[in-house]
Amino acid sequence: MALRHLNLRDFVIVPALDLALGGGFTALTGETGAGKSILIDALQLVLGGRGDALWVREGQPRCEIAAEFDLPDAAGVWLAEQGFDDESATEADTLLLRRTIDAAGKSRAWVNGSPATLAQLRALGEWLVDIHGQHAWQSLTRPAAVRELLDAYAGTDAKPMTAAWQAWRQADAALQTARAAQDSLAEERERLLWQIGELDKLAPADGEWDELNQRHARLSHAQALIDAAHAAATALEGGDDGGDGALPSLERALTTLADQRAIEPEFAALADVLDTCIAQARDAAHSLHAYLRRADLDPEQLAALDDRMGQWMGLARRFRRPPEELSSVLAAWRADLARLESASDLAQLQTVADAARQTWLQAAQAVSRQRQQAAPRLSAAVSAAMQDLGMQGGRFEVALQPLAEPAQHGLENVLFQVAAHTGSAPRAIDRVASGGELSRLALAIAVTTSALGSVGTLVFDEVDSGVGGAVAATVGRLLQRLGRDRQVLCVTHLPQVAACADAHLLVSKQAAADGSPTSTVAPIAGEARTREVARMLGGERISDTTLAHALEMLNAPAADDAAPSPTPRGGARKARSP
Repeated sequence: MALRHLNLRDFVIVPALDLALGGGFTALTGETGAGKSILIDALQLVLGGRGDALWVREGQPRCEIAAEFDLPDAAGVWLAEQGFDDESATEADTLLLRRTIDAAGKSRAWVNGSPATLAQLRALGEWLVDIHGQHAWQSLTRPAAVRELLDAYAGTDAKPMTAAWQAWRQADAALQTARAAQDSLAEERERLLWQIGELDKLAPADGEWDELNQRHARLSHAQALIDAAHAAATALEGGDDGGDGALPSLERALTTLADQRAIEPEFAALADVLDTCIAQARDAAHSLHAYLRRADLDPEQLAALDDRMGQWMGLARRFRRPPEELSSVLAAWRADLARLESASDLAQLQTVADAARQTWLQAAQAVSRQRQQAAPRLSAAVSAAMQDLGMQGGRFEVALQPLAEPAQHGLENVLFQVAAHTGSAPRAIDRVASGGELSRLALAIAVTTSALGSVGTLVFDEVDSGVGGAVAATVGRLLQRLGRDRQVLCVTHLPQVAACADAHLLVSKQAAADGSPTSTVAPIAGEARTREVARMLGGERISDTTLAHALEMLNAPAADDAAPSPTPRGGARKARSP
């Protein structure tokens, strides 16, 4: 698993670049200001880093970064879950990431040709690349970074502990709030009990108000409804005064047409229509008679409805709610009362808080055990690497200091301490280590933890600052050793490091036709590589002596025993160097 291609268009001072990368250890060198770190910046952006219009080459509408990687198995599962296909990848086992940033700072991203978010790019980056910056030592003094590094080395998942902490804090906050508000809770409870009691006397049901209005309207207009039904029945059937109704007239019309339909076929269809009308009119008349039989003036029922509706209206005015909402208001008050009674149950709240604390404590103790097991292993591995980096007799120690009070991150603080010389006691690294020692210590930690990771590409951006001489050669051999298992890219200014690389990329800056600066990256080998190492040794004036020294360095056999390679133990996962 490695980075195969990196393609840039109008990125800072790079007009165009299509760079193919191989496995092993690759060194990136060039004069100061040539743009060596631009490639690292581009890689961080295509992996979801923060974008800005400043990345766009001056005068261009946008910049574009594309990177093709070998596809890790775990990332393949994630891609399927996220709905990304691989049709645009050059091969079935590759992953293509692409990002553009326009002159206004607007960013767009794609994964295998499908639109993606920056969060998705960052998620993929966790499987693809580890980047160790030149100021990595600065984070060795930050408690959170130190703790995360140890947890990553130990293979510890602190998320369950963090979630349990949040649950405990919430339960404890509810308990403390209830204790502080007992008086006000009691008053609120009494108020709700009275309000609920008043509405319980009415016992409003869902939809009852609309039904009461309908029944009241019918009863209050009963005589008018009876008169209307009687008039409609008379109009259909005819009255006692001998007047014709609609039904007799329709029946005569039907008889007249039926007598002539043998002569005129069209009358048959009209007769059928009349027959249907007569049937429907008879049904209507039958329904009207049925209504008249059950319809009655009921002043007692009307009075009862008036009384019921008066109760509704009275409570609605008292509680300043529409009458139709009284049923839902009663349900809401009952729910509020249940919450208040729950909140005022201090014993239950205490039980919940105690259980949440116990859950967090168990999770924190499990994390502590993993830290206690990993701390001596990490201490020994980094101490061994220090001996090869010019800190003979030095000792690195991961100290776990118990906390007086529990914290979200566990039961202890994690400190990185170092004894720079034999016989000295380990102390906080920022108090005993010089700038050069801090850089070497950060490199020792980076190499140690990276050796246990699972990503395919390791990037070191001038992490060799502050070292030189024989130590620099050791750094080169350490990176070369890492390159046997994974792809290693290193921006360096040290010829000893560059000479150990399996491949060498030269970054150079020129002036374009319009006078603007441009940067190019090209692989070098043979005489060109010898001259570049010689330049790194002696500066711009390359002599026969520096050329001979450079050739000697390049032809030196690789040292198999540059540094002991730390061996991961049970479940160690990828760890990021600070």
